[in-house]
Amino acid sequence: MELNETITQRASVRNFTDEPISLEDLKEMVRRAGLAPSINNSQPWKFYAITNQNILQAMAKAVQMKIDELFPDVSGKDANIKATINIFSTIFVKAPAVIAVAASSYEALSDKMLSNSNLTHDDLNVLRIYPDIQSVGASVQNLLLTAVDLGYGACWLSGMLVAREELQEILKIEDPYKLITFVAVGKTEEKPVPKQKKNVDEIFELLE
Repeated sequence: MELNETITQRASVRNFTDEPISLEDLKEMVRRAGLAPSINNSQPWKFYAITNQNILQAMAKAVQMKIDELFPDVSGKDANIKATINIFSTIFVKAPAVIAVAASSYEALSDKMLSNSNLTHDDLNVLRIYPDIQSVGASVQNLLLTAVDLGYGACWLSGMLVAREELQEILKIEDPYKLITFVAVGKTEEKPVPKQKKNVDEIFELLE
């Protein structure tokens, strides 16, 4: 598929068929994700593909329990909001595959001078607006576009991260890696319709 067409057609998909995704296609999505730019070419990422329904169900249960823990007593409109949050945070369970994206810490060039400063690596990371997380974002975009290119739909997920510690335990993700985000992938039930985006004149400004 031509690049502009792939970018234009990409949309967040949450309704999938039961058709499985081949191992070859999952690996190709991750291969292209790994070609993304990263801070100091650290390539801090690692990708875990989950297709086992029992694992996905356990993940959904952990997320549900965490939401109940965070919002134990709600009623009225808040109860409706919580119900919506529950749906969007666990909808991944209906996908034939979910790709967990984890990352390790990186060493910045400026880290080598920390002994001459009161700053820590974490301080620098905040000042630079988390270049490690930005790197992961670039890899996820590659993954999303590859999914479209290969004839799949995908959805970038963050709500489920409220249960990050529990999910890391279920997926047996250990140091130096930490969960950063998830992507649900599968064949779409119907052709996705991309949401309306802002016109370029609304988001572009030339500084002269």
